[in-house]
Amino acid sequence: MAHNMSTAYLNGTYLPLSEARISPLDRGFLFGDGIYEVVPCHGGRLVGFDLHLERMQAGLNAVEIDVQLNRRAWQDIANRLVELNGGGNLAIYLHISRGADDKRDHAYPVDVKPTVFAFASRIPPAPVPDKSKVTPYSVITAEDMRWQRCNIKSTSLLGNVMHYQTGQAGGHDETILYNPRHELTEAAACNVYVVKDGVLATPSLDEQKLPGVTRRILLEILRRNGSIPLEERIVTLQELQVADEVWLTSSSKEIIPVLTIDDTPVSDGKIGDVWLAAQTLYSSHKFDF
Repeated sequence: MAHNMSTAYLNGTYLPLSEARISPLDRGFLFGDGIYEVVPCHGGRLVGFDLHLERMQAGLNAVEIDVQLNRRAWQDIANRLVELNGGGNLAIYLHISRGADDKRDHAYPVDVKPTVFAFASRIPPAPVPDKSKVTPYSVITAEDMRWQRCNIKSTSLLGNVMHYQTGQAGGHDETILYNPRHELTEAAACNVYVVKDGVLATPSLDEQKLPGVTRRILLEILRRNGSIPLEERIVTLQELQVADEVWLTSSSKEIIPVLTIDDTPVSDGKIGDVWLAAQTLYSSHKFDF
């Protein structure tokens, strides 16, 4: 098998990704009517697999898509994709759309079989807790213009994509979002954190934010360890602007230090010691979940 051709899974079959095909009447294509997850894998080991499955099932329940695959079946698909794609550092993408009807109609169709798709893509090696080896981010801020159910990890990502693109177009890595009350929600594809006087704070979960799996693992590790004080609460845009450290988290990038916001340095513009302590703990314990 050529190295540049990855193997995918589609509705029970493993096949070259370039040969995977779905109907143009698939509701994922027509409406973004589906749920997805991305599970990182390093050295053949999946990170937080059960937590990703739990969130995926919550999303499927919320949008009333019934998939007849149990945990064992999903694990087999993920493990097989790791094996077929050569292992190493991979992101395993799992995607379920409601499926294809014979017509286009807004209402959920009855007796339509969901489309189940999965593939693996290369990601960089796992981040290491070393200030000289991490790539920090430059971000902008913007008012959150997305829909009001961001807690559902839906394939309808246009709102996120547009916010992300605004950052990219200006030469920045991400866009940190805030609501009309100037309270932080999340970034376009990450959760957000501020550190002030050694205390870490991150916005509490609600329908404005995706409950990140990396966020969940990180907070659990920090609570168990106890060395970094932690608060889940409302965090304001003003707090972001005067923070000692700002971080983002995502599954493939783990904990990312942010060094500039709206072209202004965060604190002294250097990667912080609390980041180093948190990434060190995360690197040591992420496979415990």
